[in-house]
Amino acid sequence: MKKLTELLHKKILVLDGAMGTMIQRYRLEENDFRNQDLQDHPKSLKGNNDLLSITRPDIIKEIHTQYFEAGADIAETNTFSSTTIAQADYGLEDWVYELNYQSAKLAREVADEFTNEEPNKLRFVAGSIGPTNRTASLSPDVNDPGFRAVTFEELRVAYRQQVEALLDGGVDMLLVETIFDTLNAKAALYAIDEVKVERGIDVPVMVSGTITDASGRTLSGQTTEAFLISISHMDLLSVGLNCALGAAQLRPYLKILSEKSDFFVSAHPNAGLPNEFGQYDETPEKMAAQIEEFLKEGLVNIIGGCCGTTPEHIAAIADLASKYDPRKKEELV
Repeated sequence: MKKLTELLHKKILVLDGAMGTMIQRYRLEENDFRNQDLQDHPKSLKGNNDLLSITRPDIIKEIHTQYFEAGADIAETNTFSSTTIAQADYGLEDWVYELNYQSAKLAREVADEFTNEEPNKLRFVAGSIGPTNRTASLSPDVNDPGFRAVTFEELRVAYRQQVEALLDGGVDMLLVETIFDTLNAKAALYAIDEVKVERGIDVPVMVSGTITDASGRTLSGQTTEAFLISISHMDLLSVGLNCALGAAQLRPYLKILSEKSDFFVSAHPNAGLPNEFGQYDETPEKMAAQIEEFLKEGLVNIIGGCCGTTPEHIAAIADLASKYDPRKKEELV
């Protein structure tokens, strides 16, 4: 924790880019998502990218390697959907511990290899904790506004399982990301606090919300400032924004966070907005030029990429980040 905070005062740290975008490059088939224990699994597993940490660890290690080679300081684990809630779609609830543990272990191995080769540039691993595919604040049934597809307690239990496995696998920090519903995030943060107290550890926690449209609100209706206020009672390393928007669209909301937050500030936007086919066309050069505005204004301490970003995008971002000072704020400790 101390080394990490010291670094954040000195330089802008670079987070890696999209895992899913990179996995798509491999054009995988159903068999890639199965091993001996899953040969007779009754449900289709293709598209369950987190499972590749077990069935194709070579691919996941290769992706982590490419991002570190591009200049990333922090790798996210391949665990965005590694909760019992998200894995229920595939009938793999019982695999959750192994998914998180193996993903953390793979990222840890690659990070340590790079740190050992270049001791003056530490590499870190962030345990990626996604929002799940359910929301605790909104009803999925327009005819029953009071209905909830998941409870706070169910989320707490699911997140706790994930957190314990990520820590056992060796992550340096936890990243609660792509938050569209702050109540879901609160359940994750509550679970993290429980584990921290029980284990007597002080693991750094990053939080990253998602502004879903031009209204500047999360899916559950909070403005950027409201989102910040609702989690500011927690002991956090950083608060940031990711996904949904490209760098240009994210900038005004990131500016609000930078002005109001007493934490370090992070951002990992998409490579622009998706086209009509759901693809991201923004080039590394164009995205980097937009992100340079963040850096010139001193808005961020951690910068990276989300959907559509590749090692080429991260290389361009890392090159720029090395030329600017990190966001300064007197309240930061």
